[in-house]
Order: sequence, then C-alpha cells, then structure tokens
Amino acid sequence: MMEKADSVQKLYTRMRLWEFPDQYVIEPTDGSSGSSLAVSRVDGSMKLIDELPECSTLRVPKIYTIFGVVGMLKLLAGSYLLVITERESVGSYLGHPIFKISKLKVFPCDNSLKNTPPEKKKIEMEFSGLLNVAEKTSGLFFSYETNLTLSAQRLNDLGDESRLLPLWRQAEPRFLWNNYMLEVLIDNKLEPYLLPVVQGSFHHFQAAIGKDIIDVTLIARRCTRRNGTRMWRRGADPDGYVANFVETEQIMQFNGYTASFVQVRGSIPLLWQQIVDLTYKPKFELLKLEEAMQPRVLERHFLDLRKKYGAVLAVDLVNKHGGEGRLCEKFGDTAQHVASNDVRYLHFDFHHVCGHVHFDRLSILYDQISDFLERNGYLLLNEKGEKMKEQLGVVRTNCIDCLDRTNVTQSMIGRNMLECQLRRLGVFGAEETISTHPNLDENFKILWANHGDDISIQYSGTPALKGDFVRFGHRTIQGILQDGVNALLRYYFNNFVDGTKQDAIDLLQGHYIVSVGRDTAATSQKGGLEAIASFPLALGLVLTGFLFATMSLRQVRYDFRHFFFSLLWAGISIGIAAFVRANGRVFCNRPRLHNPR
Repeated sequence: MMEKADSVQKLYTRMRLWEFPDQYVIEPTDGSSGSSLAVSRVDGSMKLIDELPECSTLRVPKIYTIFGVVGMLKLLAGSYLLVITERESVGSYLGHPIFKISKLKVFPCDNSLKNTPPEKKKIEMEFSGLLNVAEKTSGLFFSYETNLTLSAQRLNDLGDESRLLPLWRQAEPRFLWNNYMLEVLIDNKLEPYLLPVVQGSFHHFQAAIGKDIIDVTLIARRCTRRNGTRMWRRGADPDGYVANFVETEQIMQFNGYTASFVQVRGSIPLLWQQIVDLTYKPKFELLKLEEAMQPRVLERHFLDLRKKYGAVLAVDLVNKHGGEGRLCEKFGDTAQHVASNDVRYLHFDFHHVCGHVHFDRLSILYDQISDFLERNGYLLLNEKGEKMKEQLGVVRTNCIDCLDRTNVTQSMIGRNMLECQLRRLGVFGAEETISTHPNLDENFKILWANHGDDISIQYSGTPALKGDFVRFGHRTIQGILQDGVNALLRYYFNNFVDGTKQDAIDLLQGHYIVSVGRDTAATSQKGGLEAIASFPLALGLVLTGFLFATMSLRQVRYDFRHFFFSLLWAGISIGIAAFVRANGRVFCNRPRLHNPR
C-alpha cells in the first residue's frame, strides 16, 4: 500500500513537449517510466500514449523542455495549455526543494478556430489576448515533493492516510493558484502531471550566532478566493472572503528543532469599494444596498479564521480620520458583534502614532498585543519531529492596501517571535535580541523587505512603500524619494493597466467562466461614451489645444485677433479636461469581465 501510494505521488520533474501540427505530446524525460501525454490541438482533449507519433520529414516538430504542466483553460472556441518552461531553485521548505516559476508559456489548442464564425473568432482572440498578461504572473512557486499550501503545523497535523495522497489532494484549495486550471487534468486522472502551484513569496537565509547556525525561512501564500489588483479588489465578498488575503509563515530551524509562526493579512472585511476615476485617491464607498449584510459578512470572515487558525486578534492600522476613518469606525462597530474570548479587535492609528519616520514607536502596539502572542504561541517541534508546543491563534493585520503599514508591523511581530523562540531553545540569553547580532539583524531585515516587495508587486504593481525602514531599520532620503516614484507608478497602474490585469486573473482563477451566450451579448452591448472614450486621445487633444493657444498668444503683438483664438483654444482644452475629469471612471482601464457593484 505504501509503495503504491508513493508511486502515485511522484510527479514528473522534467519533460519534453513535442509540437506536432495536430497535437502536443508531453514526454517524461526525468527517468520515469510513465506514458506520454497527447493533447489535441483541435479541441484540447487528452490521452496517454506509449509511443511518440511518427515525425514527418517535411515538417520537423518543435521541441521544448518543460518542468511542469500548470493546467488547461477552456475559452469560447479553443483550449489553452499552460506549462512551465523555465524554473529557478530558491531553497528548501522543511527539507524539500522549492522552485520559482521563471517563465510560463501558453500553447493554444485552437485549430477549430478555422471553422468558427468571425464574431465568435473575434471574441476568442480578445480572451486569448488576456493569456499574454497571464504569462507574466509573478511570484509563483512549486515543489515536486511537499505540500507548499500548508503551514508546518498543518502538515504536522496531517494523518497518515492524508500524507499518502497525491500533493494536489492534500492541498489547501484557498492557496492553490492553479486550482481551476487543474480540473481538466484531474478529470483525465493524470496524477503524475498534477503539479500544485502557489502564488506568494519565498525567501530564506542562514546566520551564525556564535558556534550555532540558524536557518530562517519566510513563505507567503496568497488566497485565490478574492484575488486581484489593488483598486479592483477591495474589502470582502458576501461569503466573507477578503481581498489581498495572505498567510505568512516564518520558520526557524536549529539543531534539528523547527519553530513556525503564522500571521495573516487581509482587506477590511466589509462590503466596500474604491473605484478609480483619475483622481489620485478615489473615495472609499461602503456599499449602501448591502448595509444589512455587513455584520453577516464580517461574522463569516471571522468564523472562517477561527476554524483555520483558532483565536484571532484583528489589528486595524488605518487612520482615524477622513475616508479611512469612516471604514475604521464601521469595522470597529461591526466587530463588536463577533467579539468574544476568541476574537478581539484592536485599532492602532499607525500614521498618527508613528508618523512617516518614527516606526520604532510600534513597540507601543507590541505592548498591547504581547499577552495574546504569549498565550497563543507558535509551533515547536523537537529533533524527532514531536510537537512540544503549538500555535493556538493568529494575528490578523490590515491597513487599507494591507501592504506597507502591514508589512512594517508584521516584520516587527516576526522579529519579537523569533527572539522568543531563540530564548526558548537557549540560543539567546534573557536580554539578548536580534539587534545585538549584526549579521542576523541585517539578514532578517532583508528577508522581510523582500517579502513585502513581492506581496506588494502582486497586488499593486510596485514594491512596498516604507520598505527602507524594514530593510535598514530607519527611513532614508533615497527610500522616501523611491516611495514617491512608486506612488506615481501605482496611480498609473490603477488607472490605465489594472483593469486588463484583473480580467486575466478572473479568467485564470475561474472567477469568470466563458460561455457563448453571455460573451457574444456582452461585446455587442458596449456602446455610448464607453465605446469611444480614450484617455490618450483626450490627453492629446488637451495638449494640442494648449499648444495652439500658446502659438496664438505669441502672435497677439502682430494681430490682436489672435488673443481671441488663444482664449478659444485654451477654452477647448479646459473643456475637454473638465469633461474627462467629470467622467473619469469611463476613461480608466476598467475590467470588462467583472462589473464593480
């Protein structure tokens, strides 16, 4: 039974993809004796074959080396195969090798398009164009040997039967990035090809403390339930799943001992939105229509957290005033409905207490949560893998984006917990801290700064703000200037890029299922201002108007009538600019597959 289970679990680690005119053939080349997989280029159907097809002498097939099949996506007329063409070894998770996907490639199975009506073909091309965006997805990790979707504590708690299951069966669906795309392979029972992929971050380092060597790993797992881009995925859905929900696990290994500490972050668990409209900071809107649902949504969210993590301490870092203040007040008031011995809400106005440079004042927050951390602890396994201590609760941190303030705060908590673990194992004395060991201190800061940048890039398109404090322990002039550049880049991505990126995410994750009736109707409905609105065109007209106004103004000294022409051109420019400003939402790059509420 054991041998059989192991043979089922083994995944192919290297393959050769043959591109024939009518099919793709994936041949294992890692020494495995398994069958090759043939995928039809007409309809995407799959079957296992024992021998490669004969090669035509007229047309030699292209051959690619691949390292895993991510899945298959079915669109309107064709299917599309996603595979890993480049990987990078990034370290190990509890002794098992971990790889990062360096390059994804999409192979279309769309030969049937030749006989497809023009309208349907046009829609298919629009959808398949989104897969070019999907190929650039960042922060994807996988392992052929271990379940990356589970924390060390949940892996340790797995029963013997569960451990013998294939990795995709053990996986936590929330963190399985290719969950939807694996369905076709699961239906075809292609066990050795079913490679689980997670999105997030993975970094580690080793440091010497005297004669002792400690190994520290930081792994983040992004939830796929409400996945998306910064402005187009805010707050919670009616089921209580929140945007930018990330589980972060800090693992320390020393002399055979393993300590693990888990934290989570996630958007404010209410129904709210912040729709881009060309302003620098669009207003926050609590959804009035669903006002009665807000307590239920928050309740579902915390119920889910309690089931998965035990006790919950929600640390809310948003401002007490302005638009953030209204969200903060609603969150605090609604949280009273679920407050109990196991669920606690704590507001800490990060900007008011710490300003933009005094992040060392986070010690005030730590004093307020230290009792919770001491009571709920962390996982500790001895040299034999026996559980000496377990984590009984989780700190859930949020700001507005759950990126910048959140990362600074989580790194502070992670630092304190690592010091507790090192004291418990006798590596540190009672008063010893990470700061007293320069090499360990520097590595720890870099670890958390890189982690923060990864999570931020996936949600906002740029590295984290305030990252210089996490990286160096203090704010720097260069860091503050870089924050300014990143803030402007975020504005650009939010307004002019992220709508298309959101569509690609919704397609890959199965949040939007392509269907013939709906999609042919949807494309024909787009009309009115939205059909012609183009920000580049509008900007060009505004600049042209101001150019002509300036040229006319220069001619006034020769002919006073040019003054009126100058006023006319300036008026046209200002009028166009005012019209674009008033209709800002229409001129932004909006998702077409998901209509904001």
